[in-house]
Amino acid sequence: MQRTRQEAIDGLLPEQREQLILTRLRAEGRVLASALAAELQTSEHTVRRHLRDLADQGLCKRVYGGALLASPADKPAAVRMGEAVDRKARLALAAVSIVRPKQIVLLDAGSTNVAIAAALPDHADLTVITNSPEACARLLNRPGITVILIGGRIATGAAGSVGATALLQVQQIRADLCFLGACALDPDEGVAAFDAEDAELKRAMIKASGQIAIALTSEKLMTAAPFSVAPATAVDHLFVEDDVPAARLAKLKAVCDNVEVARS
Repeated sequence: MQRTRQEAIDGLLPEQREQLILTRLRAEGRVLASALAAELQTSEHTVRRHLRDLADQGLCKRVYGGALLASPADKPAAVRMGEAVDRKARLALAAVSIVRPKQIVLLDAGSTNVAIAAALPDHADLTVITNSPEACARLLNRPGITVILIGGRIATGAAGSVGATALLQVQQIRADLCFLGACALDPDEGVAAFDAEDAELKRAMIKASGQIAIALTSEKLMTAAPFSVAPATAVDHLFVEDDVPAARLAKLKAVCDNVEVARS
């Protein structure tokens, strides 16, 4: 005789409950302890214990009322540079559509932003200021692009300059547009990074720029990272991939001024 869904839930072992929670996190990005407790017919205390165990494994980040999926962007920069190259190139082509001639563009470090550097138009009389040596290399000797490289200590994870020197230089900039790197973005939790100095520099970049744009691969959406950068409402232009579910896209459009889908 086939068991009912409720009987199946009642018979779950603790490790099976934890796996179900992880599956839900991967599907939805965010879970609420109260809703899980009701669904699993268990206490919120038990659900929070499962979330704590998942967080200890680096699989999620606990937030008020529940948890967010942990961003997968905590990888060495050399690894990230070789991942999803074609997808990042499509995002870059969409992102550079907002660039106008004679602008001062502040370009943060990050593999997607390196793709944006390569996609910037020639002969547009642009000044591009970047803390990314990789992005700088893509821009050298390009006609109509003046490049300024921000100095400082190169952070291994971010593959860009961070620290006091970089921070001071960014604070002296007044840019028209900033392409900000983001390790994670959630409509409620905002933009986040994995490194404290990197997060501090990103906050300075936001303050130094007239408009903020982020181009983000889908796996970073509705995820969390340890250091907060800014609320999602600070993002003027968000570029996402065409596989983002409609419900998730609606949540992003509710907090970001302009959300554009990069089509294949």
